[in-house]
Amino acid sequence: MGTFLKANWENIIMANYEIDPEILTPFLPKGVSLDLYNGKAYISLVGFMFKKTKLFHVPIPFFGTFEEINLRFYVLRKEGAVTKRGVVFINETIPYKIVAWMANLLYNEHYKVVPTRHCITTDLDIKKVQFEWLLNKKWNRIYVEASNELRVMKKHTLEKFIYEHYFGYTKIDENTTEEYRLHHPSWKVSSVLETQIDCDFKAMYGEAFAVLNDTKPEAVFIAEGSSVEIEWERIRLNFAD
Repeated sequence: MGTFLKANWENIIMANYEIDPEILTPFLPKGVSLDLYNGKAYISLVGFMFKKTKLFHVPIPFFGTFEEINLRFYVLRKEGAVTKRGVVFINETIPYKIVAWMANLLYNEHYKVVPTRHCITTDLDIKKVQFEWLLNKKWNRIYVEASNELRVMKKHTLEKFIYEHYFGYTKIDENTTEEYRLHHPSWKVSSVLETQIDCDFKAMYGEAFAVLNDTKPEAVFIAEGSSVEIEWERIRLNFAD
């Protein structure tokens, strides 16, 4: 079973919003259901660094390091006695057209290309991480100040729920879904001390998510990250009657 993409994902910020499940229903691929935490549906605005990117084990020259911003929500699929927990992406934003073109072509993803930038600084006690993306001549951003001390995520917490979904699901059409798998170790996290989020969700992700413009995140997390591998094999699930 081959690897499609391998890269380091670093400084992974997750700003997590409780959301009405009915908003997510039109984006839900066939064959999966919403994965709830304590009966609530969540959607996450994510920012992180993509580094040392390889496609089929071949480094991407000049385009291997970049920022990614995405909006994702959480689903599960039951396959016999096995429960597969995964994510659905509303949109993934990166700065390079060639990388987005390849991902969209090969994997039916929803990549969008806009200018992005980042600023990451670290002193003895505090790390400051900021990701920005330019939309309609305005820089949106997600910013975190966090402790440099790393810790293991506790079981049964929202933090662990958000970070530990190891499948991806893509809605191909109303009856067809693609499933893929990613591999990475359980990430260590830091305590978030301060956050600032300035995102025009309506302009970036559409009218359905305009409500997030006036919603405060329930929690913001940051993980150290690691090397991540995404399998080439995609399972196409057809639920046509």
